[in-house]
Amino acid sequence: MNNTTSAESNIRHLVYLLEIAIINLPKGQEQMSLLIDFTGWSMANNAPMKTKRDIIYILQNHYPERLGMSFLYNPPRLFQAGYKAVKYFLDPRTAQKVNFVYPKDKASDELMRSHFDMENLPKEFGGEATLEYDHEEFSRQMFEDDLKTAKFWGLEEKQYSQPNGFSPADVVPEPATSLASVAS
Repeated sequence: MNNTTSAESNIRHLVYLLEIAIINLPKGQEQMSLLIDFTGWSMANNAPMKTKRDIIYILQNHYPERLGMSFLYNPPRLFQAGYKAVKYFLDPRTAQKVNFVYPKDKASDELMRSHFDMENLPKEFGGEATLEYDHEEFSRQMFEDDLKTAKFWGLEEKQYSQPNGFSPADVVPEPATSLASVAS
């Protein structure tokens, strides 16, 4: 669920999340898998075509070999038909990494089992894990990731060792609407 309608803000957030994912990859691992959940998608919350083009441009030109596989979970079936035309505009190596997966579909279940540890995959994607959102923990992890990023770029860790007297939860306040209520 987006917390902004600004295309630029959503793209910046995507880049931030990609950079955090990269900095947290295990040593020696260069690629990652993307699991994109389309549950609840509608034309009303569809991103504009320019935003989609911008995202594809960023992914192909700034993260060209980072994608191991992508899993589009529960997209409208029309997407799969549309993808057959769109994939010719993608690098062929990228195009072959895109997988459409659907709930309660045997081939999709097998594909997910072959690429994910089912004990760690959330139940809503066919796995066994139950995830609870903990805002304090999420904020703490964001702060730690920001420290890792600052260290990676050679910024003095001393500058960032204290979040200006605020707890991570103060810096990133808990959403007014809980994720559980949005999902239902």
